[in-house]
Amino acid sequence: MSELVTGEAVALELRPAKLPSRGLAVLIDLAVIWAVYLGVTIGIVASTSSLDDAAAAAVAVASFVLILVGGPIAVETLSHGRSLGKMACGLRVVRDDGGPIRFRHALVRGAVGVVEILLTFGVVACIASLVSARGRRLGDVFAGTLVVRERVPTGQTAFIPPPPPWLAGRFSGLDLSGVPEGLWLAIRQYLTRMGQLDPQVGWAMAERLAGDLAERTGAPAPQGVPPAAYLAAVVQERQARDARRAFGGGHATPPVRYPGGGVPAGPVSYPAHPAHPAHPAGPVAPAVGQEPRDVAPVAGRDGAGSGSGSPGTGFVPPA
Repeated sequence: MSELVTGEAVALELRPAKLPSRGLAVLIDLAVIWAVYLGVTIGIVASTSSLDDAAAAAVAVASFVLILVGGPIAVETLSHGRSLGKMACGLRVVRDDGGPIRFRHALVRGAVGVVEILLTFGVVACIASLVSARGRRLGDVFAGTLVVRERVPTGQTAFIPPPPPWLAGRFSGLDLSGVPEGLWLAIRQYLTRMGQLDPQVGWAMAERLAGDLAERTGAPAPQGVPPAAYLAAVVQERQARDARRAFGGGHATPPVRYPGGGVPAGPVSYPAHPAHPAHPAGPVAPAVGQEPRDVAPVAGRDGAGSGSGSPGTGFVPPA
C-alpha cells in the first residue's frame, strides 16, 4: 500500500529512535541481564557441584538460553515493548503501524538479537541501524517493529481524527485478524493527512482503502457511510481492542486527542462527495425526537453519554 501515501510513517505519532539512544538502552539492558546471569550461574555452580560434566554443561546452556535469550523476550512481552534500558531512555518498541507488540514480535527480535547483538558484539546491529532511515536493526525488520521515542513535545505528534459519534461501537463484531499491518499503516497515514489532500484524490484513496479493508475483513462497508468515516471507525475499534488487550479489562473507547489538548470549538462538517458537493457525504443526524437505528451510545469525555453535555466529535484536519 506504499503507493497510496507518500512520505515517512509519521502516523506512528512518535519519533523513531536513533542509534545513540538505542545503544545506551541496550547497554543498560545488557548490564542488568549479565549481572543476573552471573548471579544465577554462581548459584547453579554451587548447587550442582556433584553433577557430572555433561549435566553441568546442559544446565549451563539452559541458563544461558533462559536468561540471556528468554529474559529480554519475556520483559518486552510483559512490558509491551519497554525494557529497563528503554524506560530509562524514554523509548518503546511498537509495531510498524504504532500498535503494541505481542509475543511473536518480541520472540523474533530476541532471536535475531542473539546474532546481531550478542554474537557480533553489536556490530551488525549498529550497521543496520545506521543504514536504516528509521534506525531499525535486523530484528526490527524481520519482526515488523520500530523503536520510538515516547518523550515527544506535545503538539508535534500526528493524531488520527475520531469517527462520527453515530459510528461508535458499530464494528465491535468485525473480524480484524486478516488485515495486514501494511494496510493498517496506509489507513493511519491517510487519516492523518486527509485534510491536506485534494478532495477528489482524497475521496478516491479513501474508497480504495475502504474496499481493501472490507475485502480483508470479509464484511462489506455499510451503505451510506462515507469511506473516511468507515476507516476511522474501524481504526478506533482496533485501538480499543489493543488497549483492552494491553491493559486488560474495560470496554471504553480510547480517548481522542486533539491538537493542543482541546476539543472542537463547534460542530464539524464531514467532507462532501467531490462529484456532488451540494449533498452531504453520509447520513445526517436524526430529527429531534427520532431515535437513530443501529447506533451505539457514545461516551463523553467525562464517561457520560452524549446527553451529558459533552461536545460532539467528527473529523478534524490534522494539525
